[in-house]
Parts: sequence; C-alpha cells; structure tokens
Amino acid sequence: MSSIEEIRAFVPGCEQEERDREAMLAFLEAHDDAFDRSNAVAHMTASAWVISPDGTKVVMCWHNIYNSWSWTGGHADGQRDLLAVAMREVEEETGLRTRPAREGIFSLENLTVDGHWKKGAYVSSHIHMNVTYLLQAQEEKLRPKADENRAVAWMTPEEALAASTEPWMVEHVYRKLAARAKPYMK
Repeated sequence: MSSIEEIRAFVPGCEQEERDREAMLAFLEAHDDAFDRSNAVAHMTASAWVISPDGTKVVMCWHNIYNSWSWTGGHADGQRDLLAVAMREVEEETGLRTRPAREGIFSLENLTVDGHWKKGAYVSSHIHMNVTYLLQAQEEKLRPKADENRAVAWMTPEEALAASTEPWMVEHVYRKLAARAKPYMK
C-alpha cells in the first residue's frame, strides 16, 4: 500500500487528526511536489515515536533549531515510502536501527514550522504534513547528529513530556503519542 493509500485508510483517533488528514489528502491531490521540500508552502515529513525493547522508554533528541527535546523525523525528500523515511531519520539522528512496533500509521499531524536559518540560507515558515510511526529500537549506544541535534537520550514518557519546551507539541502531539503507545509499553 502506498503512503497516500495509507493516509486515506488511516482512521483518525481525534478531531485534530480528522481535520489534518482531510487537509493532507487535499494537498497531496493538488500538488505533485508534496513529497519534496522544494514546495515552500508545505511538504511531507515522517516522524517516529521510538520505544525501547522493554517498553519503558522513548527516544528524544535535543533539536538544534527548536532548542527543545523532540522526537525524530524529517523530510521525505522525494521518497514516497514514509515508513522508510521515519526509519532512516531515526538511524541518522540517533544511530539506532528500528523496526515497526505495530503496522501502519500511528498518528497524523500538520505542523507549523517557523522561519529559520539552515546551512546559511533562510527557510520560510511552512507546514510539515507529518505521518508518525511507532517504532521499536534496541537500547544501544546513542549518538547525536551534530548538524541537527546535540544530544539524544532514552526517557520515560513522563520525562519526555516534562523535558520538551514546546508547549503545543507536548499538549497536542507528544501526550497523544505517549497515551497511544501505552499498550506497547510496560
């Protein structure tokens, strides 16, 4: 099943996901370049809520742009297999190899990104049309990706919620993911 078919088949768990899914599908239908960050208005991204093998912790990264502890994730950059994108981003940002902890999309969210400087160039404010997967990794040695994050850590879900300095993400994304992951955690 393609990522677009997965998004169509995804059953929203809340009103936020219902509205974001509708907007995402309309955008995907109208924009052939939705999977490429050259679309400066919005583009597809994939993230992961990564749990430890014993089901007690999640991976969080200190994100250089947001100056906050956050999940892993990144741009599709033309790749249409968003699960592969999420798994690639985890490995790039943490050094961990993962596998799905469950099949299919775990969550959907359209996220605003404030304008910022990256690699000496200004990036205008835009929207990340994000698909999240629940992944599991071995609790191996973590390594940050210096150009994106300066630290990576295993945290309990409660520690992750307390550590993030992005109130909207905590209330509308991380809290939702932590609650949904409970059946997969101890």
